[in-house]
Amino acid sequence: MGEILGILTGGAVALAVPSRPDLIKDPVISWLQRARTVLGLLASVWLVMAYPLRKGREEFVLDKLENLVVGCGILLGAGAVGITLFILAARSPLGGVYARRLVGPLTVIGVIVLGVGLCWLMVLVLRGEIISSDDIGRYDLTFGFFGETVGTMITGLAIMALLVLGAIGCVVVLLISIFTTLLVTFMALNSCFRTADVHELLPALLSPLLVWSLFALSLGDTHDVAAPPAVLYSFLLGGPLTVTVLSVWEIRRLRRRYGITLRTALGRDR
Repeated sequence: MGEILGILTGGAVALAVPSRPDLIKDPVISWLQRARTVLGLLASVWLVMAYPLRKGREEFVLDKLENLVVGCGILLGAGAVGITLFILAARSPLGGVYARRLVGPLTVIGVIVLGVGLCWLMVLVLRGEIISSDDIGRYDLTFGFFGETVGTMITGLAIMALLVLGAIGCVVVLLISIFTTLLVTFMALNSCFRTADVHELLPALLSPLLVWSLFALSLGDTHDVAAPPAVLYSFLLGGPLTVTVLSVWEIRRLRRRYGITLRTALGRDR
């Protein structure tokens, strides 16, 4: 089991983490991004454990999944507009170079869509909405070789075995799809859908937009836990403020340490 999880996690990392050959990878920036994610998860767990839930656990999990989908939608929309403007504003030949680097972001988006579609398909199969015992039962799998009575019995047993094995296979595929899709989606959100493959500045420019948009949406929702207002709003503001400060620091570090600015990225420093 550990080896399987390791393989799935390694595959998710390969799909969701920027991997352009000439990508500038600053170890301090990477470490702070991971630390920010871990601290955010720990803060969420602490809040849920410290205060009672206003909703049932199932509804709470579904709300979190819905927030994840909304976050992906916001980032995809904002990212599409931002990257398009970034490519159009870049002088030749940089615009063409950036457009060709869209393979990474498009790949991770395609993997997420494929994973969601596979999960949905497996759920439909398990519900019997695509194929059921009635559909298989129309046929005599023995072709009448053992006679009508014995053939019917063997056919019934064969159908039962096929359904059980098929259901087990669908459950395994569903669990793997859910784990991989959620992991890829979470890591893609953390890396802003591999937009660093296009240019190193894009994640720092797009991530504040994502977190502040989610913060604005959360203000209109019913809070998940019965915590004091001071605790809730401190928790809600902590993420956007931390991400914004880290993004500003990241932009300054890229400029000071590597000479990367928006003007150089667009080829307008000449």
